Amino acid sequence: MATWLSGVCETNGINLHYLRTGGANPPVVLLHGLMGSGACWTPVARVLEGGFDVVMPDARGHGGSSTPRHGYRYDDHASDVEGLIRGLELSSPVLLGHSMGGMTAAVVASRGAAGLRGVILVDPTFLSPERQREVHASDVAEQHRRALGLSRSDLVAQALARHPHRPPEIIELQAEARLETRLEAFDVLTPPNPGYRDVVRAMDVPLLLVIGDSSPVVTLEMATELRGLNPRVRIEQVRDAGHGLPFDQPERLAERVASFLRELA
Repeated sequence: MATWLSGVCETNGINLHYLRTGGANPPVVLLHGLMGSGACWTPVARVLEGGFDVVMPDARGHGGSSTPRHGYRYDDHASDVEGLIRGLELSSPVLLGHSMGGMTAAVVASRGAAGLRGVILVDPTFLSPERQREVHASDVAEQHRRALGLSRSDLVAQALARHPHRPPEIIELQAEARLETRLEAFDVLTPPNPGYRDVVRAMDVPLLLVIGDSSPVVTLEMATELRGLNPRVRIEQVRDAGHGLPFDQPERLAERVASFLRELA
């Protein structure tokens, strides 16, 4: 990562921090989930950087980006991504988004204004209205408030105990990202989310949907339904992975992503 660029893009009245592998290759923008950061994509970006200009922004309220008092809904995140694409003059980029970043990428694609060459959604937060209300009413924000009082080493130890099979590097990156996630960012959990069926119907670009075999979010049944709504949807399922697919199986995910990107080139 030492040779990667670190920069700031001003858009929508805020600063978005990003990492970028650079070069003259086709651009790919990687969007992280809640409590993540651009750096959390490091293992995937290493696989992709030989053939692509990989851009890894920190969403507002995360990492090195600004924390405005308001503006954490998916439409706001999507507008930030569109501003980043314009600001960095990215030509025909592909968006890759996980969880919150997946829904954000889907919203950008559904608007049709960013000149995308394709979209890769990794277990995006396509939640029913009931599930949205459950998540919003849960203590996830309070858990994070408590986590912010812990040391980095404590967070790493807890995460290693919960996820003993994840690479230590990813555990470290996630702990750092969590300590840099501000509480305002949890406003994204406020219902309602954009209607994911309408969003998927509106996407008119090649679309890869990658899910784990044990995800409680986008199941194979739901993925099959989405393919029925939009024939451009391609489904890939990765073994031994849950919702945290980029952390459970980064190499397998990167292989699927690289293969799809080569087809688009």
